[in-house]
Order: sequence, then C-alpha cells, then structure tokens
Amino acid sequence: MQIHVVQENQTLTSIARTYGTTAKDIAEANEIPNPNNLVVGQTMVIPIIGQFYWVQSGDSLYSISRKFSISFQELAAVNGISVNTPLQIGFRLYIPPRPKPKAEFNAYVEPRGTSVAPNLEASAREAAPYLTYLAPFSFQALRDGSLKEPLLNNFPAIARANQNVLMMVITNQENDQFNDELGRILLNNIPIQDKFLNNIVTTAKKYGFKDIHFDFEFLRPEDREAYNRFLRKAKARFQQEGWLLSTALAPKTSATQKGKWYEAHDYKAHGEIADFVVIMTYEWGYSGGPAMAVSPIGPVRRVLEYAITEIPSSKILMGQNLYGYDWTLPFVPGSVAKAVSPQQAIQLAAAHNVPIQYDSRSQAPFFNYTDNEGKKHEVWFEDARSIQAKFNLIKELKLRGMSYWKLGLSFPQNWLLITENFEVVKRA
Repeated sequence: MQIHVVQENQTLTSIARTYGTTAKDIAEANEIPNPNNLVVGQTMVIPIIGQFYWVQSGDSLYSISRKFSISFQELAAVNGISVNTPLQIGFRLYIPPRPKPKAEFNAYVEPRGTSVAPNLEASAREAAPYLTYLAPFSFQALRDGSLKEPLLNNFPAIARANQNVLMMVITNQENDQFNDELGRILLNNIPIQDKFLNNIVTTAKKYGFKDIHFDFEFLRPEDREAYNRFLRKAKARFQQEGWLLSTALAPKTSATQKGKWYEAHDYKAHGEIADFVVIMTYEWGYSGGPAMAVSPIGPVRRVLEYAITEIPSSKILMGQNLYGYDWTLPFVPGSVAKAVSPQQAIQLAAAHNVPIQYDSRSQAPFFNYTDNEGKKHEVWFEDARSIQAKFNLIKELKLRGMSYWKLGLSFPQNWLLITENFEVVKRA
C-alpha cells in the first residue's frame, strides 16, 4: 500500500492511473467522502501490493534501498535494471513489501446515554479484525466496592468473533469525572478493596473479560505507593484466573514530574507489575485549549523515550487519538472546540474549498476556513501521514503496539495502514 497526497487538478481517475489501479478501488478502500471534489493536501492509501517510489534529485540506488530497508541488488532485480544503471529524476521504482513486525492494538469504545448507537457498534465491527483487545469504557468503581457497568450490548460477541481479548476497563470516575477521594477509599480501605476485587472477578467471569485494565487518574500524590500495593495484590489475584493486568498512564517525561495527573503514576512500578500499559500520548491539543495538534510527534516521542527507561518497551502501547478538533479563532479561554473525525475534517475542507496543509514539525495535518457567519476556524486532525509517523515510532522504539481513544470517529486509512505495517497479534 502507498500513501498519496492529492495535488492540484488531480482526480481519482488520474491518481488511479498513476498507480495502475482503479478509482473505484481507491474510493472504496478509503471510504472517500468527497470523490468528485478532492482537496489539495488530502491523503489516501492506495490499495496496491508494495509501493512505488519516484527518483528525486540526489537519489542513488543505494540511498533508496537504505530508505526502504531493502538491498540495492534486490531493488535493481525487481525493477529489471542493472545495479549500475544511472537513475533519472522521475523514474518510477517498485518497492516490494517488507517483512512486518508483530504488534498489538487496543481500542476503547465508549457508549453514552441509555443505548449503544448503531454507528458505534458498526465502528467496533469495522475495527475488530485489526485489534488484539476491545475495551468497553468503563466500569466505574463505587465507594462501597461495587461496580457500575457500562453498556456492553454486542461488544463481547464482536470481540469473540474477531479473536479480541475483551478488556475490562475500571475507572475511579464519579459522574463521569475522575475522583481522588474515590481513589483514596479503594486504595486504602482494605475491606472495601477486597470487596472491590471480588466484584471484579465475578463480573469478569460473567462477561468473559481476560484483561483487567485500571484507568485510575488524578489520584492524590500521597496514594502513589497505595496504588502500587493495590496493583500487586490485584495481579496476584488475577494470575490465579489466567488473566492479564494492564494500566493506563499519564504521559510523563520524568519520574519527578509535578501535577495531579502525573505524580501517583509510578512508571517503574507499573512496568514491573502490569503485563502491559497504555500511555495516554494525546490531548496536547484539547477541546478547552488553543488550536494545535492533538498528538504532536515531538512531545509523544519525548514521553515514550522516557517511558522505555522505566518500562520494558515490549510492555508499552502508545496512546493514539482517532479524532481532531475544530477551533473557532481567536481562542477564548472557556470556549470549547468541536471534535471531528478525520473523514469529517476532509468534508469540512472540501465544503469550504480550502487546501489541507501538513505541519512537518508536529507531523499532523491542519487547515483554516471561514464559516458562513464570517468566523475563522482552525482544524487539526489525523491522516495517513500522521498515523504512519506514529507507526514508524513504534517500530523504532520496539513498542508493544498502539491503543486508540476512541472508536466511533471514522478513520479508514488507519486500519489499512495497520495491515501494511504490522502483523496484528491475536490472543483470544
């Protein structure tokens, strides 16, 4: 497969001709929302085996072979040229598929309200073939050690049909907000804690959960060691059942990082206790802040480079957003940006006839437009290029894989690129 960035005056037909495929195949693979009105800067994944490379100034067979991790002899042979053939700028070379590393993928799915929306269930069905874990969000712990269950509907059946491990996500949320007092009770009141663990085991057996995932956030800093002790106790209990234990961690860059989100999360201890962790490497750009990339590659890299000094890289799932935001400008504190899917972002750019730009520093796409009321907007989102940059980082740092927050926002290029880059591990 190959990532293509739409240029001025290109159509699906002309793009398909370049790659020897059909406009129909490209449109269907990418679920293109604007087939007759492509946007300059829009990316799509070309559904071909391998990819093509057009020779650029300064290229040699050797430099190109290094770029794609292939020997220059094999590159010459598959293209029917001599290793000594001078390469002309613009000459097309075919790059055959390369061996793929194994990786694990998780996706959270969060039903809201009193029923599961059909599009949310459809999104889970679409994603499940590419997942190792499916994670309904969330079982909310109560102060007496019992659990408030999320809507599960067909999610357990979808997981079974696709060999996904069903992940039981447990949070210290009250009224959908993380609560430090609830965390304090669960981590320090031993009778309630024992009841809590018993209820987890009973519920996990009832629904078939095989990974117990603690997403305890905004805990009191003084509860750091209590959280570590609790995880060790839970791990011993769940091991008896043959289950995995995982945790969600705030994105830290040092062990001494200050702030209520960070201080109770002990990377080293979680790395020793948990079977794996999800590091929440997103929300630099967030709905209540100024316009910027949601998960810029630089800050993401800094978090993960620190993380692998404390946690085995084979235990780390990189957190990844499946959404972007549409900010109204100028940013006013207290205002809230609207969440958009990658597909919705493309539709917005097409509707307002504006090009999509790409910020190489953040490795993220963005565009600006003016709405019908004359208000200026800035939109940052994800595309094939930005997700490929994250996949490259997974390979470079030899991470376990990726965890998505959250299903329900359409991003078909992501699933295509998983199969291009990795062999998805199935544990169920």
